[in-house]
Amino acid sequence: MDKLTQYERVFNHFDDNGDSKISPSELQQCVEAIGGELLLAEAEAVVELLDSDGDGLLGFEDFVRFLEGGEEEEKVKDLKEAFKMYEMDGSGCITPKSLKKMLSRLGESRTIDDCKVMISQFDLNGDGVLNFDEFRVMMS
Repeated sequence: MDKLTQYERVFNHFDDNGDSKISPSELQQCVEAIGGELLLAEAEAVVELLDSDGDGLLGFEDFVRFLEGGEEEEKVKDLKEAFKMYEMDGSGCITPKSLKKMLSRLGESRTIDDCKVMISQFDLNGDGVLNFDEFRVMMS
């Protein structure tokens, strides 16, 4: 079963009144059913944000955007955690030195020059270090 079919099943399951739309309270029930927590006010804000036709409800496409957006948010959160591990010195950037340190923790011995070369491949602004956006490009 492909992802879209699964989404459709979930959508239809939580569309209590069968109007082919998900209301904020239906969205709240959906999130709670999968073990999450979403206050009604938060569900209303999500619906307002994603509602493409302005009727105060989520159509199927809006619902898919909600589900896919959650996955994207989760990926960014995970990447931020990984970035912090490599960054280490609080500079907000991955330096050749911090990259070398993290790689050696992972059992990979590299010289500072190796690390400079690795960083230069993804250093979009040429400053010799990786900021989070450059790291994100590197990891995708």
